Amino acid sequence: MNILIVKTSAIGDVIHTLPALNALRRKYPEARIDWLVEEAAADLVIGHVALDTVLVSRRKAWIRDLKQGKVLAAWGGVSDFVKELRSTEYDLLLDFQGLLKSGIFVGLARAKRKVGFGKGMEHAEGSYLFLNEPIPPVNMDQHAAIRELMLLKAIGVESSEVVFDLPVGKEQREKVGQLLAAEGVDLAKVLVAINPMTTWETKHWRNERFARVADHLLNRGMAVVFSGGPQDVQSIEGIRAAMTGKAVSLAGKTTLKELAALYERVALLITTDTGPMHLAAAAGTPVVALFGPTAPWRTGPFGSGHKILRAEVACSPCLKKQCDREHQCMTQITVDQVVQAALDVLKGSG
Repeated sequence: MNILIVKTSAIGDVIHTLPALNALRRKYPEARIDWLVEEAAADLVIGHVALDTVLVSRRKAWIRDLKQGKVLAAWGGVSDFVKELRSTEYDLLLDFQGLLKSGIFVGLARAKRKVGFGKGMEHAEGSYLFLNEPIPPVNMDQHAAIRELMLLKAIGVESSEVVFDLPVGKEQREKVGQLLAAEGVDLAKVLVAINPMTTWETKHWRNERFARVADHLLNRGMAVVFSGGPQDVQSIEGIRAAMTGKAVSLAGKTTLKELAALYERVALLITTDTGPMHLAAAAGTPVVALFGPTAPWRTGPFGSGHKILRAEVACSPCLKKQCDREHQCMTQITVDQVVQAALDVLKGSG
């Protein structure tokens, strides 16, 4: 049996689909299971023990080539990818993405059964038009990881447990150990990670407040490490400069797998609602998550032991990337609340 999972992005969405992958592998131990994913999130599934092949879409690179006038390069990349996609006939294709971009891939793929949620799902963008086996829509106010398992349940694949099983190995763990040693981190101390940046302006908390939280933790004898991508380096350096104490930054220095290995080593992650939040939760690390415009019951850190901080303002969650109300849902979260939540979670986790 050949199975194709279509979940192209983003980091958190791909992580939320890993339990469905593991459920499929338990149901069909001898099947060939492939995954179609975009380049930015590919590291999360490449090397996963439950997968056979990863098909990496470089959609953003193709669009960039087109904008730069590199038409032949873009066409060559798309053509090669479509040939790879169509080289296998699948018995079952599962569209967990439910967007137009994933629908196009579903339409191009050769599969006897093309399964996904049908018309009526929020943000579906007409993706159901490419399915030949649409599943009735479910309530969006359930956690994303549970919704993915509900899609499987509709086709007879039951799962009583949520298992992520991130593809993190010895190489990534050793690399993180080397990075922490090079930064002079005292691993005898309780190590707390802070991931302050996000791609949505409305999800952001003030940088100077992160600096104050970090100082509070340092003053309590802990060690603090900041995480983030290459695009976050400058902002995180600004946070560190605003501190009175010394924290280290691994922003821009880790792959996604290495970031997961880092989160395995820390006692706690303090973060906004972003992909690394889900990575830490999947790695089994407790999270203090700051939520404003988004709904934690839909996309909060999955599992127990986490702490969600929200300001109870009437307009939250609005699910908007721009705000005309001075970001009240985020600004009303205080430094003291974050520090106390961190201490509570650390005490609860021992």
